[in-house]
Amino acid sequence: MKPMLPMEKYFGKLELVYEFYGAMPTGVSVSETGRIFICFPKWGDDVKFTVAEIVGDTLEPYPSLKTNLGSQGNSTMSFISVQSVVADGRGTLWVLDTAAPNFSVPIIGGAKLVAVDLKTNTLRKVYTFTEDVVLPTTYLNDVRFDFRVGKAGYAYITDSSSKGPGAIIVVNLENGDAFRRLNGVNSTSPDPYFLPKVEGEILMNRNKDGSTSPFRLASDGIAISPDGKVLFYCPLSSRHLYSISTEALRDRTIPDTDLRYQVEYWGEKGASDGMITGAKGNLYAGDYENNSIRKILPNGIMETIAHDPRILWPDTFSIGPDQYLYVIVNQLHRQARFHYGKDLRQKPYSLLRMKIDEFPASTFS
Repeated sequence: MKPMLPMEKYFGKLELVYEFYGAMPTGVSVSETGRIFICFPKWGDDVKFTVAEIVGDTLEPYPSLKTNLGSQGNSTMSFISVQSVVADGRGTLWVLDTAAPNFSVPIIGGAKLVAVDLKTNTLRKVYTFTEDVVLPTTYLNDVRFDFRVGKAGYAYITDSSSKGPGAIIVVNLENGDAFRRLNGVNSTSPDPYFLPKVEGEILMNRNKDGSTSPFRLASDGIAISPDGKVLFYCPLSSRHLYSISTEALRDRTIPDTDLRYQVEYWGEKGASDGMITGAKGNLYAGDYENNSIRKILPNGIMETIAHDPRILWPDTFSIGPDQYLYVIVNQLHRQARFHYGKDLRQKPYSLLRMKIDEFPASTFS
């Protein structure tokens, strides 16, 4: 009997947390008490609720079904199409609503950042954006927080537009004042030389009519250092990692033409969707081209901590109080828009986790 030929090595101990047999999830966040929240943007699936909590073996609309029926109520006080949920470690779940189903032009007044009180499960505050902040091309993607600066803290949001400029949107949580930074600069824009390859095939837009176009999405992944002083970010269509001082981002006396020179380049980390930082200052990032999860140490040294065939497009990351790294795996690259209208996704989508022996980075101490 002939010996088996050598095969690719897989490693990293991943545990299955939840299987999704309905709509495709993108976001996950684990609160300081271990509650797990999920979001489902409206990209064509039958989305019955765009934000949910995993309660036992079921998905419950969060904070209520009524809040999730955005098309039937006030677009400012209900969820339309949520891309990201982030528990801040101090009793609030932040909901980032693109208000742009199927990547359409955002509904005016619907694109927003919502604070949900985790004790009362009610909306506490809603931040909407002016038309010079959320552009017709804007797609609000992910958000990070620092409550140590200003009277109420700041939020940093990535605009991952596919048709317009990428940017970091800075929000003063005291008064809701928001402004775009690094608008359309190289570090927030798709890498024009990037050719993504997933499952051995080139990833590109392939339409039903046979036409094709490059896969181009701007700034997406975002993470903040444990002391809140450095913001890390990356375009989705890129393998590069960048960072910038949050103080410089907040300083509106520095014009964007000068601010771009304060961006630091960390090198290639692989093509990432989600990113997160831990309390030790380590940065965790997906590599959707290689079914992998990377860990980048504060000194820039990078290692692969998981390489597994089940990691079919690692999307959002969250670190729980149990010191596990949670990751949504959603086969995003198998969607119909990349395969001439044929949906190649196979259910279930999954929420996986792995032990990293690191707590989440604090946002307030």
